[in-house]
Amino acid sequence: MLALTRKKGESIIIGEDVELVVLGIQGEQVKLGVIAPKSIPVHRKEVYELIKKENIDAANVPETLVRDLFKKA
Repeated sequence: MLALTRKKGESIIIGEDVELVVLGIQGEQVKLGVIAPKSIPVHRKEVYELIKKENIDAANVPETLVRDLFKKA
């Protein structure tokens, strides 16, 4: 892990096309801005983990359920 110190208004660059900007600091909260191409998804980690879990759950649908779905169509 790379640990950096940044002040409000300063930023870091990730790769060639992602910029992370410190927008503000209030107590223990840091407000960040992400500048990235629309083709790069940006999520809070807890949202990303939920999406990942939902995708895994969706991929583990029993085969019989899928067959029944197509029979009704």
